[in-house]
Amino acid sequence: MDRLSNTVRPYAWGSTTAIPELLGIAPTGEPQAEMWMGAHPGAPSLLTRTVSTATSAPTTTGEGAPQPLTDVIAADPERELGRATVEKFGPRLPFLLKLLAAGAPLSLQVHPDRAQAERGYEDEERRSVPIDAPHRTYKDANHKPELICALTPFAGLCGFRPPTEAAEAMAALDVDALKPYVDLLGAHPEEAALREVLTAVLGADPAEMAETVHLAAAAAERLGGAHAPYARIAHHFPGDPGVIAAMLLNYVELQPGEALFLGAGVPHAYLDGLGVEIMANSDNVLRCGLTPKHIDIPELLRIVRFEATEPGVLRPEAAPSGEELYETPVDEFRLSRFDLSPGAAPVDLTRDTPQILLCTGGAPKAGELGLTPGASVFVPSGEKVEVSGTGTLFRATVVA
Repeated sequence: MDRLSNTVRPYAWGSTTAIPELLGIAPTGEPQAEMWMGAHPGAPSLLTRTVSTATSAPTTTGEGAPQPLTDVIAADPERELGRATVEKFGPRLPFLLKLLAAGAPLSLQVHPDRAQAERGYEDEERRSVPIDAPHRTYKDANHKPELICALTPFAGLCGFRPPTEAAEAMAALDVDALKPYVDLLGAHPEEAALREVLTAVLGADPAEMAETVHLAAAAAERLGGAHAPYARIAHHFPGDPGVIAAMLLNYVELQPGEALFLGAGVPHAYLDGLGVEIMANSDNVLRCGLTPKHIDIPELLRIVRFEATEPGVLRPEAAPSGEELYETPVDEFRLSRFDLSPGAAPVDLTRDTPQILLCTGGAPKAGELGLTPGASVFVPSGEKVEVSGTGTLFRATVVA
């Protein structure tokens, strides 16, 4: 197995303290939003491995210069990922693991399913839209289901709430400009109501909407309680129509160890907290608000699932081995957790699939490698690995 060196992304919404505190290092004063672990081409993890050539095989001796995990996998996909993983997902690691630290709201967003992503990607390729163009929607042809597991109290928005609840929340603000939305939410079937209101909010005159958001935020500040999150969102995004769109969604607070699964078509946004996130290896995001970036309203309205849903907070299912698994309906990733106790026997984690192990507490060992919070290792398919000691480890792998 190989110890990973990982990139921390400095997105503006990131906490300045959460990741440094976990790693036990001094904050820089700059946002530290996400630490990426995996083989995403935008910021692949580095490891010390000699990459194979036409005349030499890869080694795991720790010799050689640091290499991107992307290159190591490309040199021998079946050895690193396993034959079953390559046959099912192709010659690349199908997931990306992250530490995510939100100090401010992320953009309100939704992800396509695989068929939608394939159609959208093919269409933009056919129209020669540059892959790095600000108005480009589909960066690849893959879907992007994701799971967030809280390490600290974690707040977010997830899925539409019943239109009647959204109407009550808006009505309580007593803002004249919101009354047409309140009427729509109460007068139509669920799907039509949610669609019409989101369409109207995103398509409203920007100056008029900015004033509406200002009045709504001031009222939310006065009311407090269940309205307080929307005042906080508006503080970060004054005048943004996403503040009103956010009132259509379920507000969720996770406790450490609890998780949310975000499937295709479900609007969501993370607001505050530190968590472990895992997702299919894709960059496809359609934004609904709380962002200065491009919003493709027609495409967004085709992707969003306009149905009220319960957020569905996940708690891990414990197995006799001590593994606590977060069940999801996708195969690209499988996330589980181990709480290792002093004096307990080592736990064998050997699998015929690739794995990334992430320490989030204590000082456990993976094989002979000692780990500290924030440290991670890559375990190639079939490689023997036992974990021992005391602490908490997350295991990311696939279902193949």
